[in-house]
Amino acid sequence: MEQYGAGSIVVSDYDANWPTLFAQERTRIAQALGALAPAIEHIGSTAVPGLPSKPIIDLLVGISSLEEARQRCVKPLEAIGYAYMPEYASWLPGELFFRKGPPGPWTHHLHMMEPSHPRWEARLVFRDYLRTHPEAARAYADIKHALAAASKNDIEAYRTGKDAFVQEMTAKARAWRAGG
Repeated sequence: MEQYGAGSIVVSDYDANWPTLFAQERTRIAQALGALAPAIEHIGSTAVPGLPSKPIIDLLVGISSLEEARQRCVKPLEAIGYAYMPEYASWLPGELFFRKGPPGPWTHHLHMMEPSHPRWEARLVFRDYLRTHPEAARAYADIKHALAAASKNDIEAYRTGKDAFVQEMTAKARAWRAGG
């Protein structure tokens, strides 16, 4: 069992400061990486106004080459407090994953990948769908609260418990985007 670093998983009410925290962090990352990171997006539940979330800011950083990023981005990100988690490569193929904050609770998760990777589009369309479909966001909040209570500190159970909903909503989001 992969344990959540902060003890029990807690899904907090939406915090209106999350977009500001993202903007501050985007600036730090842009300064640290410069042209190596031409795109930095706010993803995850903290990017959806009104949606409860684990209080961790998720960032999606676009890079032109994963291999170049592995060589040139790890040290600058470590210098601003991020820890590279290479063991997550099996769970998140095609991306580099970083955490920031004490060894739990973490304050930031950074997902670095090429924008051509299918998960890039999936994460953005899912976010955008939840931003514009409050009934889907409410359903997601209910699932997250139930999973947090049931999973205790088993973060893998919490993550995998959301998979079916995320896949279903991502499919709806793609259809919504294609039709609109």
